[in-house]
Amino acid sequence: MDKPSAGDRTLRGRLGATLFSRVAGPSGPANRARIHTTPGPRWFGPDRPIRTVHGDASMFIGGLSALLLQSLHPLAMSAVAAHSGFRGDPWGRLQRTSTFLAVTTYGTAQDAQLAVDGVRAVHERVRGTTAEGEPYCAADPHLLGWVHAAEVDSFLRAHERFGAHPWDAAGYDAYVADTARVAAALGVVDPPRDRSSLLALLTAYRPELRATPEALEAARFLLRHPPLPWPARVPYALLAANAIALLPPWAPGMLGLRPATAPVDTCVRLSGRALTRSIRWAMTPPPRPPS
Repeated sequence: MDKPSAGDRTLRGRLGATLFSRVAGPSGPANRARIHTTPGPRWFGPDRPIRTVHGDASMFIGGLSALLLQSLHPLAMSAVAAHSGFRGDPWGRLQRTSTFLAVTTYGTAQDAQLAVDGVRAVHERVRGTTAEGEPYCAADPHLLGWVHAAEVDSFLRAHERFGAHPWDAAGYDAYVADTARVAAALGVVDPPRDRSSLLALLTAYRPELRATPEALEAARFLLRHPPLPWPARVPYALLAANAIALLPPWAPGMLGLRPATAPVDTCVRLSGRALTRSIRWAMTPPPRPPS
């Protein structure tokens, strides 16, 4: 196998640094060093599926798909629209979320608990009323259960389809069980611990879901008007198409999105595999040249 040239290493380093800065923010390098090098017990050992799933490039597609799916609960979407500032500071919200995932997945148990405590404190302050007069609170265990289920299902689907090393059924059951530990710490009551119970929970929420004006506006913003420079919009369009294709079959229509026909769907999946391979290549440090 040919060794990467100096030019390849430079290109890879630039792309990787750009992607990392987008998802992790200016404090990303310091946070990464603290998360991975601080000694102490972790919630999850090195062989746990959650560490594999959350460290894979498929998370880029799974994360966007999760946002689209989560928006279909009117109470969750009202809380996001009124309190998260996703339009004014979308990258800041992404960076806070990715840091939380990194700390709880890879950080020390002490740091993971501190991160959870911080999020719970924020959730207690996120209260309001929807346009229809329904009260909401981000700390409501039922609402937290929806956000958790939609997120985990999206991450799992993305890894199953685009992951570098997909798990078997038992591995994905173990992944769901891993995520239950974080969910319970956040306040979710009896979170699902295998894939069948996760799917059952998503089905139970179906009668509560609808596409509110806020959800449709969020979808337009995420899919059609991303806060990106024009050269980055072509790969982002591929990412967005795959995020839509990853949704449960009933979800795209609720958001006014047309599911791809069979030939187009095949092309979309192929583009998703190419995109995740490219992201994985960019964000994996190349082997060091010999001294």
